[in-house]
Amino acid sequence: MSVSAPFIARPVATSLLAVAVLIVGVLGYRGLPVSSLPQVDFPTITVSTSLPGANPETMAALVTGPLERQLGQIPALSVMTSTSSFGLSQVTLQFDLARDIDGAAQDVQAAINAAASSLPRTLPYPPTYAKINPADTPIMTLALTSPTLPLRDLSDFADTLVAQRLSELPGVGSVSIQGGLKPAVRVQVNLGALAATGLGLEDVRSAVAAANVSSPKGSLDGNMQSHTISANDQITSAKDYALITIAYRNGAPVLLRDVARITDGFENERIGAWHQGRPAVVVDVRRQPGANLVETVRRINAELPRLVRALPADAQLVVVSDRTSTIRASIADVQFTLVLSVGLVILVVFLFLRTWAATIIAGVALPLSLIGTFAVMWLAGFSLDNLSLMALTIGTGFVVDDAIVMIENIARHRELGEEPNTAAYQGASEIGFTVISLTASLLAVFIPLLFMSGLVGRMFREFALTLSIAVVVSAVISLTLTPMMCAKLLKKAPEHDPNAKVGFVGRLGDGLAEFYARTLQIVLRHRAETLLVTLATLVATLGLYVFMPKSFLPPQDTGLISVVFKADPDISFAEMSRLQGEAVTAVRRIPEVADVVSVAGTGAVNPTPNVASLTVALTAHEQRRRGAAEIATEIERALFALSGVTPF
Repeated sequence: MSVSAPFIARPVATSLLAVAVLIVGVLGYRGLPVSSLPQVDFPTITVSTSLPGANPETMAALVTGPLERQLGQIPALSVMTSTSSFGLSQVTLQFDLARDIDGAAQDVQAAINAAASSLPRTLPYPPTYAKINPADTPIMTLALTSPTLPLRDLSDFADTLVAQRLSELPGVGSVSIQGGLKPAVRVQVNLGALAATGLGLEDVRSAVAAANVSSPKGSLDGNMQSHTISANDQITSAKDYALITIAYRNGAPVLLRDVARITDGFENERIGAWHQGRPAVVVDVRRQPGANLVETVRRINAELPRLVRALPADAQLVVVSDRTSTIRASIADVQFTLVLSVGLVILVVFLFLRTWAATIIAGVALPLSLIGTFAVMWLAGFSLDNLSLMALTIGTGFVVDDAIVMIENIARHRELGEEPNTAAYQGASEIGFTVISLTASLLAVFIPLLFMSGLVGRMFREFALTLSIAVVVSAVISLTLTPMMCAKLLKKAPEHDPNAKVGFVGRLGDGLAEFYARTLQIVLRHRAETLLVTLATLVATLGLYVFMPKSFLPPQDTGLISVVFKADPDISFAEMSRLQGEAVTAVRRIPEVADVVSVAGTGAVNPTPNVASLTVALTAHEQRRRGAAEIATEIERALFALSGVTPF
């Protein structure tokens, strides 16, 4: 008794199982997240510390150094890099791929606590850490601009309205704001006036800190009532800071306004963002791990009209870049290739088997194997991306082999005159072990990919597992549904006429077989020449392998180009703003450039104040004649032509 016997004997139950596989596969397909590549989470944590007014040397000695000494003791830490710039320290920790990111975050927090005693007490905020994925680029970039509203108000709208609303949407992981200017009161001390009073900068700092402390005031208790004092000592405006008393000289108070100029400004005046050369607040949206990228962007686009209505009339919220346009196009191309390959395989099966019944059986087994694979992919947490769809496309030729082997063997028994059920039982029992061994040999090919380590192994593990799942599902269907359908559909060929399959398809098949026989005879008559051609092909293959360019992934034209350029280390922010304006103007002259967003100054994007970043959005593929690589080369030449700018 073979594995296929119970399924041949119960055609209704086998058909219902096939329908169940179809339904579960369709549901799994609908639940798979969509992305360009498999989701690979790098256990990476960034520790940021701010100390306004400190130069890079001070930040490195007082902040970055103590943090590095404690963070370097965390286990499973593979790479630690740090950047100390004007008023900002960033330490990036990359752990082994097998390290749990949540456990690493706890170790990072413990290390920050241990380093607290070595850090300056004048830090406005304690060091903060964030779990990031360096490979997780923003799925959408928005720009908030206004011809009349100040950036201070735009930053407030972006922080309290846009970011809050978008963060609540399903699938949105984080929303970051570039160029946002938080309000602050700035005190510019007149050193001459301060020295005339015999005071120093520390006296000013102590007086401002002491006058701006919000602390509990206690309560008033009476015989009948009790009242809690709710007075607030927090100062929020420049005019209130001006009345702070620093000290007394000759019986008169020395007010802060006597020795300094107090203005309502920004917390960090050395950072800015621009959209098409105009000051703007840039909002980057990233997805949650495992979320459907296309569906998440659809929700964002549905929310944008409501956000626009909530903004002031003269504020514009525009979409700068949308990664899903290229992802949808690439996924659609791969899906079309998959459907086309399935159709071509079925056509080839029809040409060589030359019967409608055998073609229908193979035509059911092939798509059902692929659809059933979607269900297992969903259970395994995979995504619908270029690599997984490519695996299914490649597997189209593999998954149909089992069904063809089973069909051919059962058809042979039918041509020998056996009854349908007898031929199905006999043919399935003879070929069952062959199908299992064929599946095992195919799986053995992908074992090295499954055990690869590092980034390459993580990236191609989903590819190998998807192809392996498809092969296993194909073997199961070939041992269950295929022999049952053969017992019901395959007809017996007439014994008296071995060429009964007459017609165009039959003549075409006979012609192909005759052509193969003639070419085989030619090869057998010229064995030495055939061997020489084989050796030449082997040598040419090795030569092409050596000289062919190699890369991890082929370059893709996503319609977005990231540009980073730097200037002299001692450049001022005003001069850096002017240089980025010239760079944006030069880039916008290129006809294929549709939109440009630039960010200058020290922040989450730029590690040092002499670095600026540009995000260049290109026009649609059908509207330009050049690829992104050629346009990037032209952008590089345009930036090299500018004085004081060095792209890298």
